[in-house]
Amino acid sequence: MKRTILGYLTLSLAIGFPSIGAADKERTLFIAFAMTKAQESSSIPTDSGIYLRSEKEDSWHRIGPVIQSMNSLAVDPSAPATIFMACGNGIVRSKDGGETWRMVTGWRESDFLKIAIDPENGDNIYGTSVWGFHLSRDGGESWTSANKGLNEKYCRTIIVDHRNPRRLVLGTGDGIYESRNGGESWTRVRSSPESAILRMDRSLNNPNLWIAGSEGEGVYLSTNDGKSWRPVAESLAEANVYGVSLHPEKESRMAAGGWSQGLWVSNDGGDSWEDRSSGLPSQNVTAVAFDENHLDRLWVSTFEEGTYYTNDDGNTWIDGDLYGAYVFDLDFVTSAKE
Repeated sequence: MKRTILGYLTLSLAIGFPSIGAADKERTLFIAFAMTKAQESSSIPTDSGIYLRSEKEDSWHRIGPVIQSMNSLAVDPSAPATIFMACGNGIVRSKDGGETWRMVTGWRESDFLKIAIDPENGDNIYGTSVWGFHLSRDGGESWTSANKGLNEKYCRTIIVDHRNPRRLVLGTGDGIYESRNGGESWTRVRSSPESAILRMDRSLNNPNLWIAGSEGEGVYLSTNDGKSWRPVAESLAEANVYGVSLHPEKESRMAAGGWSQGLWVSNDGGDSWEDRSSGLPSQNVTAVAFDENHLDRLWVSTFEEGTYYTNDDGNTWIDGDLYGAYVFDLDFVTSAKE
């Protein structure tokens, strides 16, 4: 299985670009950012879009539509040519690997932050927004709000349980919620943080291991499949943690980064944490991801200073380009070409 890095930035609206899927399945690292320093005076940053990082050329290639405030991307595992993007003005979809795009939400549905797809049934699409949780049962053709049980409609992030796709875990403005019926209703998780959940990740190697970054309450960890949570990383206890990541193979290895906090890494399952920010151009970390292609590599995005990666646990940092970017999201998704 080949894996590449996909970066996507924010813009206004463009159609047609190189396809991200056609021959073999890929795990793709994408990056979502808003604008660059040089474009602060422009309402439509011209360098934004979706960027694919070629492993062979070690460089970025723009492949995305020009959409303002682009926040997340998902590829349908059952139909890899179908791609969804969560944007400020709605959700857009491509059914031909990115050749063409169509807005699939109405004018009442906006400010989407994250999108997820049922791994067993591509008709079930889930979107989070500042206005609540939204779902589609027909592959994105129509959308409904589903906020039953939620105390706070602001929904930042979501994960679909790959072992039980009817189970969804949602990060909201007042903590973590769970649904056991595909998003029809929600129950707040015990010992969840009281504040907004900014980012969540689940271990690929151990499905019982979860991590979450919060607004003002630092990092939380679950070792029982998200049923209960405990705070970790005392140095980040009051931080806004925008990036968290679990190593794809080593259960003991995890990372977290936040605003004015830099990057912190644990190699003992969250018991102790070390600051690995030395060498980064900014302490404002906006996203973090362990590389699923290169297991020694850790990616970090910093506010308006682009992306960086380390192959030696943060002792040295390598410029990953995209200088000036404000990155919203950094993660791997499955993209493929048949």
